[in-house]
Amino acid sequence: MLNHRDTALALVVVSVWGANFTVIKLGLDGVPPMLLVAMRYALAALPAVFFLRLPIVRVRYLFWYGIAVGVGQFGCLFYAMHIGMPAGLASVLLQSQVFFTLIFAAITLRERVSGAQLAGLWLAVSGLLLIGYRSVGTGLVPIPLPAFLFTLAGAASWGLSNIIVRKASAEAAQKGDRLDMFSFVVWSSLVPPIPLFLFASVLNPQESMVEVVTNLDGISVFAIAYLAFAATLFGFGVWSSLLSRYPASQVAPLSLLVPVTGLLTASVALSEELSMSQWIGSFLILCGLAVSTFGFPKVLSYGPTK
Repeated sequence: MLNHRDTALALVVVSVWGANFTVIKLGLDGVPPMLLVAMRYALAALPAVFFLRLPIVRVRYLFWYGIAVGVGQFGCLFYAMHIGMPAGLASVLLQSQVFFTLIFAAITLRERVSGAQLAGLWLAVSGLLLIGYRSVGTGLVPIPLPAFLFTLAGAASWGLSNIIVRKASAEAAQKGDRLDMFSFVVWSSLVPPIPLFLFASVLNPQESMVEVVTNLDGISVFAIAYLAFAATLFGFGVWSSLLSRYPASQVAPLSLLVPVTGLLTASVALSEELSMSQWIGSFLILCGLAVSTFGFPKVLSYGPTK
């Protein structure tokens, strides 16, 4: 079970990540999606790598983590939002990473999923489905199929990155070392910009990318800085550290709070109104989170009590 300090850190991270979706939407108004992700990771890596030692881990873990998070998770997410995925709903759908993480952890790490965690996740699924079924405001959500599929691909990549961290940390522990997660995140951030700049050059003429970079407005600069420093370095540094010290089944469900803060932030900054079904869905997510993290209430437990 997470201690109080780590629980507080996790809550700060999910708040930063919830606002992250609104910031992404604002950034995409002035910068193409692949270029925005590439600049995010380039700024996260440089100049920080010159002040941090290379983590004690095989290079392949750095490479695949960078690919899974930078290209897989955020490359897919940014493109999905670029082609029609709303910020609030993106924050909801991406949380299917919890289920990918638990499945991957059960298969590759042989981690046990308890009955309370399963019950909590099923309750949270009900909330996610209820929110996802309704649009921001009123009516059904007109989400393009490619946007929906790219968002799920991003969620699966996030789940895969969680397993990569667990494996890298376990291998370091076997050698008597402790993986420096902040250094791991920073050095792995060197990987995504190269393929992302290549994707950007394919999707956008080179002249237009140069024009975008040389004419960034204040909102674009803020978005890139927030994504690099708050969401990437701080967020993933803390999150990966938690995953290195606790089972994925205890840490991953906390990310179910991200859609709550994501929907609220999108409502305030982007005027995406919350419907009654979204409020109810958010409440179900919180209930599922409580059950999966803390177990069933004592009044629901069977058998004699002491």
